[in-house]
Amino acid sequence: MATRKDLANAIRALSMDAVQKANSGHPGAPMGMAEIAEELWNHHLSHNPKNPEWANRDRFVLSNGHGSMLIYSLLHLTGYALPMDEIKTFRQLHSKCAGHPEYGYAPGVETTTGPLGQGIANGVGFAMAEKLLADQFNKPGHNIVDHNTYVFLGDGCMMEGVSHEACALAGTWGLGKLTAFWDDNGISIDGHIEGWYTDDTAKRFESYGWHVQSVDGHDVNAIHNAIEAAKKVTDKPSLICCKTEIGMGSPNKSGSHDCHGSALGLEEVAATRANIGWNHEPFVIPDDVYAGWDATAKGAAAEAAWNDKFAAYAKAFPAEAAEYKRRMTGDLPANWKSATDAIIAATNEKAEGVATRKASQNVIGALAPILPEFLGGSADLTGSNLTSCSSFVHVDAKKPGNYISYGVREFGMFAIMNGMALHGGLIPFGGTFHMFSDYAKSALRMAAL
Repeated sequence: MATRKDLANAIRALSMDAVQKANSGHPGAPMGMAEIAEELWNHHLSHNPKNPEWANRDRFVLSNGHGSMLIYSLLHLTGYALPMDEIKTFRQLHSKCAGHPEYGYAPGVETTTGPLGQGIANGVGFAMAEKLLADQFNKPGHNIVDHNTYVFLGDGCMMEGVSHEACALAGTWGLGKLTAFWDDNGISIDGHIEGWYTDDTAKRFESYGWHVQSVDGHDVNAIHNAIEAAKKVTDKPSLICCKTEIGMGSPNKSGSHDCHGSALGLEEVAATRANIGWNHEPFVIPDDVYAGWDATAKGAAAEAAWNDKFAAYAKAFPAEAAEYKRRMTGDLPANWKSATDAIIAATNEKAEGVATRKASQNVIGALAPILPEFLGGSADLTGSNLTSCSSFVHVDAKKPGNYISYGVREFGMFAIMNGMALHGGLIPFGGTFHMFSDYAKSALRMAAL
């Protein structure tokens, strides 16, 4: 039987081998976060590798997307449709294993990450979507929307301003089912970060209203206890600060920027194999290690249990169950065409000359009652952009609704909306002026991807 050390080392081996074969990539983060990933994915994450679209799965986001071999290793080892032949094509044209995770290619990748900070902002969006949908659909004794969002992020994500915008909102909203793991390895491409990053990150997140813990990122028992403690705090998001050694296992390059963004080199790969006791050829995973990682049976059982819960919900609340299924599959309401045809006809008949922002508000006001998944918002310009209407209920701190005032946070707003849209069940929109949208162009680009 494989030990937990063996399971973590499988991530290290796959990551360094794939990066070495491509002669390009970032082995350091996957090797440094292997124990965190093993603990989370094998003992906490609720997911079904045979059905990556299961509505009530936990969402996992690799915000430090340059460490993409971490998520590809996890997806391969746990039983997703990502065979070893795909792992071997890492960073090659048309590979499902792109240099940074891309939504729509490898099954199980929830969002495209790589531009640092946007993944954690997407994660805030996933968690907010869960909270809003739970408020709309859950009934006493029937918690059918009930899942967690887990995010891995690195020092670079912490430095990017969008993480400040999104994480501050997460605390204000009280997203108790969001847990982030900070890979606190103190290294970036330029080297040791003390010369340009001296924030007290724990106090920063405490000031946002987060529950914060600090652990040894290579101690699986400490990580386990921290995750369990995070689950018990239901009114705050959680940050687990994980002190790690980048490139853990590499005898000559760990703890330095030499393993951050380039292949270890054939000699160092061989030395790492000997150092961690991984006596297997490149891209060879022993059967007992596969067995230790395989999540297919556990995932199928978790989905089956939820299906039973949903069947009971559907029996008690048939209209709500049908509406939930419609929204999570992305179908429009049955009366969509007739209702919108009537709206267009009435607008044409009125032939009113109004300012474009007022015309936009008229459309929003007409659509909101017939499109319950509509989720409005603005970056502190509601009265100027005219993005709200009488049927919207405004989110007020921890109180849910279907209209969000994001504050002066254009980038955060757009990146959070990307996460909510990817979650499913909601169609978010947010308003600002064109000039201010320049702050958020990167999130607009990611939305297009």
